[in-house]
Amino acid sequence: MGSSIDFNKIGKLGFGYMRLPKKGDGFDYDQINKMADTFLENGGTYFDAAYVYTGAEEALRETVVKRHPRNSFQIATKIPIGMINKDRPKEHFIEESLKRLGTDYIDFYLLHGINKGASKEAEEKGVWDYLKELKSKGIIRHIAFSFHGHPEDLNEILSRHPETEMVMPQLNYDDWDKPKVQAKRIYEILREYNTPIVAMEPLLGGKLASTDSPIADIFKAVNPDASVASWALRFIAELEGIFVTLSGMSTYEQVTDNIKTFSDLKPLSNDEKSKIQEAVKALRAMPRIECTSCDYCKDCPENIPIPNLIHLYNDHLIHKTTTNFEGSYGWMTGGRGKAKDCTSCAACEKICPQNLEIIDTMKKVSKLFD
Repeated sequence: MGSSIDFNKIGKLGFGYMRLPKKGDGFDYDQINKMADTFLENGGTYFDAAYVYTGAEEALRETVVKRHPRNSFQIATKIPIGMINKDRPKEHFIEESLKRLGTDYIDFYLLHGINKGASKEAEEKGVWDYLKELKSKGIIRHIAFSFHGHPEDLNEILSRHPETEMVMPQLNYDDWDKPKVQAKRIYEILREYNTPIVAMEPLLGGKLASTDSPIADIFKAVNPDASVASWALRFIAELEGIFVTLSGMSTYEQVTDNIKTFSDLKPLSNDEKSKIQEAVKALRAMPRIECTSCDYCKDCPENIPIPNLIHLYNDHLIHKTTTNFEGSYGWMTGGRGKAKDCTSCAACEKICPQNLEIIDTMKKVSKLFD
């Protein structure tokens, strides 16, 4: 699968606008301006947003589009397939994104969160053909999709849609060999199709950058001057076919640290690769609540998404951080009960085959996020 993307014009580090710094109820535009300017001054060009990232497209307009020449950067944004309906047809989303972004074209327009089912839904709603029409008119420059599915789904989607010019999968060393994620196999399939890759979540939502995590001591013992995050970024950035490694930066310090990593990007040595494997083993060995997601507790009287919240709490136990967890918590509990709504009725504990102490866990989750 070929591509017309000019890689020489695109910086290797990408700036994700999903986790921008806040000031009061809005964004901290002074800090974001400084972050974006520093990013661009140091060779960064690729900015990522999405229709469903609240305020991200508008923030990109205010901090980048209005302040820098349009040909000095690329914009990627995404169309949410599941939100397309008769009241909001597919045309609404591109028109709204262009308005929010303050531009007349988008460099990379991605079908958001594609798996086998979502790709089929996009076909049924005519979105794949619509993207080809938008490209022919110059409204978008490249057709792409972000991927959240199984390797066999990816293989089928790519075979059905050779118009795909880029794919954005979740790639990081923690997910690399996980049976449920199979990041390595997903990467291998993309290479088989010669599809350019933008890697998202190389830091796993910031969890692989935690200085309190058990991995921090392993890495600091080797190179005390290198950040924990730099190991995860280097693991992905050195892979063949990765033309952008995306980082959802939320502080100026994160921008400068990532720039430092990419300014002198060196392949991992064999010793460094062994340390990453040691870090993975350390993460696997961390104590966690052994929830199997059997969903026996799905009928909680307060409509609390118990398994989801247990898995979120496990991430806290394993990585010793809650960085960027608030968004996940809000998404999981949107329109549903929060951990604080638990009444200790014990209906879940009576039916849990693992005999988990769910009430106590909900109290701990509530203390962290409510």
